Amino acid sequence: MSTTPSTRKRGEQIRQFILDKVEHHPQDVSKLTAQTFGISRQAVNKHIQRLIHRKALRVQGSTRNRRYLLRPLEEWGHIYLLDEGLAEAVVWHSDIAPFVSTLPDNLIDIWHYGFTEILNNAIDHSSGTQVHVRITKTAVDTKIVLYDNGEGIFKKIQRELGLHDERHSVLELAKGKLTTDPQNHTGEGIFFSSRMFDDFAILSGNVYFSYKFEEVEDWIFERQGFQSGTGVFMKIANNTPRTTKQIFDSFTTDDDYGFTKTVVPVRLTQYGDDKLVSRSQAKRLLARIDILLLYDFFVEEARVSV
Repeated sequence: MSTTPSTRKRGEQIRQFILDKVEHHPQDVSKLTAQTFGISRQAVNKHIQRLIHRKALRVQGSTRNRRYLLRPLEEWGHIYLLDEGLAEAVVWHSDIAPFVSTLPDNLIDIWHYGFTEILNNAIDHSSGTQVHVRITKTAVDTKIVLYDNGEGIFKKIQRELGLHDERHSVLELAKGKLTTDPQNHTGEGIFFSSRMFDDFAILSGNVYFSYKFEEVEDWIFERQGFQSGTGVFMKIANNTPRTTKQIFDSFTTDDDYGFTKTVVPVRLTQYGDDKLVSRSQAKRLLARIDILLLYDFFVEEARVSV
């Protein structure tokens, strides 16, 4: 019996729902899908089996312990030597672009910007000898991880700017326009990259910085055990309509295409049970802010007295 266009469309909607939800519901995605679409668990299972046949999903465990996981469609990794001959544009065109070439143009632009900016930072600033790049592409999203064995981005910023705490480096980095080499870099690359992806994170030393697109706040965490070098994680859905222009426009004025607006992450000045009441914290928060520019302040459950 042939299926109608409306039936096929509904089937694709159900399968896409399963793919979108399975990462956070590996054990109960079948139940969730049945409830959402008002269909039986048996009907959902047919869609799941189809996705497994397409190699979009894989099964782990059996019976009550069964879990469904996104199956990587493509995986690739390579270690590059950080010498004078390494160029981010060459790496992009020869190795990375082919993996994202089937994505929409807006996503290719985002990946081109983000990847080349992060790799360029590793080449110019890490003081390391190598960088490991790994790509994982599923039916839902694509992620790229870069890890260099250098000094560590937060430790270098702390040293170069004479900051008291390595965690203060995250605050400065989150504001944007931060660079330890102003003659050759604007300091905008990491800031804009962090705003383009669904998930963006930097791990360096004992500090972990995270930004998620759907959240208004940046987050800083501490990890036990020193980790050398810098790891950068970038992930974005394969069907997002977001564009680089939208992100750039969010932080520029109408008559000036320069980087003139930012988000000052007040919460990043607070560690543990600290209260945001000290003058030193206020000074740290407002450091490098030009009062002639327009800034948006996000203050939640905190007030800064100067």
